[in-house]
Amino acid sequence: MEKETLKNNLIQCINKGTTAFTCVNYLKEILIQKGFIYLSELEEWDLVEGNYFVIRNDASIIAFQIPPKKECFHIITTHLDTPALLLKPGGENVKEKFLKYNIMPYGGLLNYGWLDHPLSLAGRVILKHENTIRKEIIDLEDAIAVIPSVAIHQNDKANSNLDLNMQVDLQPIFGLSQKTQDWDKFLKKYIKLKKGEVICDFDFFLYHNSKPIFFGFDNQLLLSPRIDNLTSVSAAFDAFLESKPTNISVFCSFNNEEIGSLTKEGADSNFLLDTLKRVAGNLNLDISSTLAKSFIISSDNTHAVHPNHQEYADDTGKPYLGDGFAIVKESQSTTDAYFSSILKSLCEKKKIKFQDATAKNDLTGGSTLSGLSLRHVSVSSIDIGLPQLAMHSSLEVCSFQDYLQLFQVMKEFYQAKIVQSKESTRII
Repeated sequence: MEKETLKNNLIQCINKGTTAFTCVNYLKEILIQKGFIYLSELEEWDLVEGNYFVIRNDASIIAFQIPPKKECFHIITTHLDTPALLLKPGGENVKEKFLKYNIMPYGGLLNYGWLDHPLSLAGRVILKHENTIRKEIIDLEDAIAVIPSVAIHQNDKANSNLDLNMQVDLQPIFGLSQKTQDWDKFLKKYIKLKKGEVICDFDFFLYHNSKPIFFGFDNQLLLSPRIDNLTSVSAAFDAFLESKPTNISVFCSFNNEEIGSLTKEGADSNFLLDTLKRVAGNLNLDISSTLAKSFIISSDNTHAVHPNHQEYADDTGKPYLGDGFAIVKESQSTTDAYFSSILKSLCEKKKIKFQDATAKNDLTGGSTLSGLSLRHVSVSSIDIGLPQLAMHSSLEVCSFQDYLQLFQVMKEFYQAKIVQSKESTRII
């Protein structure tokens, strides 16, 4: 795939993937255009050689390609949710002639990174007519809210002690009003209600709606919302579609990583296991031996060395922007020497740049997608991702050159034939 095509696809994914719901909807439309068959978990499957996908709760998606010859699964897991502001039920209120809405944090936000930025709204709305409900995925796209900071003249400690209270300082304003009923009028401008329908409930998020921009010498760096983790989603998705798989290739993008993944569609659910068992059963593959021969790459981003704060980087294993994708080994990661050696050998063979990344022992890290999935599916696994700056701010920074390396290793992984025996492993 050409560099410009990859860049355009990444920008499109970031712009469309404003929430887990809108991102899944975007990926779904592309898969249907590519001829993938949409499967329902409510129905029995009758699988043959071909391309398929399945969605759970409108917010997680698994796609897979079944080639003529298959012995195992080559799986890449990503997550498509990002830190945002989740609207509380019935949260509309008026304060000092401003229409406001009560929010809660979704994920670990870098609070000050959300002040004074244009915000839009997206997610899922549930519409009801008599005893029938239907779901609709929406994205307003327009800037419709802001969280105003307090001026330095009124808070002279703002530059020395900015201790933001989520309940007070992170509450957005939607406009000038003296009536809470204006909230319903505002929503109905964007939501197409059929005759007799009412809004029953919703899963709405406020998100930063600035567009991605490339900057720096030769435009090497990307400044954008949702770099964590839509860069992994876009790279894995393009690699999945571009590759010629030698085994059953599986693309997974889960919701709820930012809040622990313990939901019915998260990485700590049975979604992946259920799907793999169904595929194996349909193809008359023994699930235990098939999984024993399979591999999972978990792709999520890591922290690059900060130019102003090198003290947060490990003494060794420092990931730099521009030095390739990172192979992450931390106490809670699933990376071990076996799969790491396989992937490094593949990179050396294909001249793909990579770097080892470790964290300081006195800084805590989080759990990984594959670590959660392995509670349900025991498969050889590794954690990789892009080094980035300002993780969980409303705008983040990464290197596009690293992104190209990430795409390339994912494509080669899907295409690689990894032959395991009791004595050795060969990469073909």
